[in-house]
Amino acid sequence: MVRPRIVDRLRSGRTPARQGNLFDPDCPTRLVLDRIGDKWTVLVVLLLSDGPMRFSELRGRLGRVTPKVLTQTLRRMERDGLITREIFAEIPPRVEYTLTDLGGSLIEPIAVIGDWAETHVHRITAAQAAYDVGQDR
Repeated sequence: MVRPRIVDRLRSGRTPARQGNLFDPDCPTRLVLDRIGDKWTVLVVLLLSDGPMRFSELRGRLGRVTPKVLTQTLRRMERDGLITREIFAEIPPRVEYTLTDLGGSLIEPIAVIGDWAETHVHRITAAQAAYDVGQDR
């Protein structure tokens, strides 16, 4: 298997001054990875790639997410600068969520990982089933 050069750069810790060091336990880069590794964040980014959406639209498209968890996810994403929240002065008030330029920069890498997951899901579930059978002995 060929390892991309970027992996070597990350592992070496030799990154430009403005970048973090992924393998430094005290580096905030790990917090960023934690955020973008969250399944709801990933799915919200992909949904908002089509344009602004209201909370109820997001919740309906996501399925199986509680209002509390979605609210927490959206607040964290807003705090991280990944989305904006716009309130329209209507009755009842209308709120829309939109990706920022920073959030939009996640679309491509997340789409690639999502495509990989959809392509390999059967191999992963087969490996899990085989492993579980071996654990029953």
